[in-house]
Amino acid sequence: MNIIEVQNLTKEFDEKTVLNKISFEVKEGEIFGFLGPNGAGKTTTLRILLGLLKPTSGRVLVFSEELENHNDLRRRVGVLLENDGLYENLSAYENLSYYARIYSVSDEEEKIRNLLDFVELLDRQHDRVGEFSKGMKQRLALARSIIHDPDVLFYDEPSSGLDPEAQKMVRNLIVSMAREKGRTIFLNSHDLDEVQRVCSKIAILQRGEIKAHDTIENLRERFSTPAIEIAFTDNRETEKARNFLHSLNYVSECERDCLRITAIIENEKTSKLKCAHERKHKSGRD
Repeated sequence: MNIIEVQNLTKEFDEKTVLNKISFEVKEGEIFGFLGPNGAGKTTTLRILLGLLKPTSGRVLVFSEELENHNDLRRRVGVLLENDGLYENLSAYENLSYYARIYSVSDEEEKIRNLLDFVELLDRQHDRVGEFSKGMKQRLALARSIIHDPDVLFYDEPSSGLDPEAQKMVRNLIVSMAREKGRTIFLNSHDLDEVQRVCSKIAILQRGEIKAHDTIENLRERFSTPAIEIAFTDNRETEKARNFLHSLNYVSECERDCLRITAIIENEKTSKLKCAHERKHKSGRD
């Protein structure tokens, strides 16, 4: 079942095309990575999905409906945008309590304590959020986004600006939230490492257009270029090795930098096609 469907989405601002007829879908239970550099149109796409912006053309559906027209469906959605939505003069517990009351969460106290324990902030529950590190705030914001048990989560660069340890904690929390109740997660990111660590499928956005859309495994197979690097201690041996590597039909590139050689290895399928082409070409000459 598709939880999110984007069909020929186009968005223009002052006659400038920010999104150009993009299409993709996100299935139930997937962690979907929307990958692209800053300015590619990721946040614009997210805001249209949430009903905060209107598309110039095309359709955007969540739960087979347009969110802007269905307030009841909005309750099934959790969101973390660039603003964490936290109140710094309130404690961690008070922040979650505030959002719990907005969503009329039952068993509020037990739910909040469980969430604080989940994001490893239970021992800081009574501390003012303004005293928290950025990583702690982001973990609390993740807890805030699921206080009402949503079915789908939309996150915009959730680990941006965090140190490596905090990034790892946020990634682990995202994976746990998906597995806990089979939630669907839509993750905006410019970080390829983050996306490939947590996502099952990705779409790559560049200059407002989808350049690739597939599973991580399939994209690796299509675009990966295995490389080896060899360091030598002698100029003569380095040159002999470079000439030898150049003679191998499965080495597509071989560059020398002083006493170091970098060789690009073709995959098996490409290598076989190249060999067949070379045999055919040689046969034609003969």
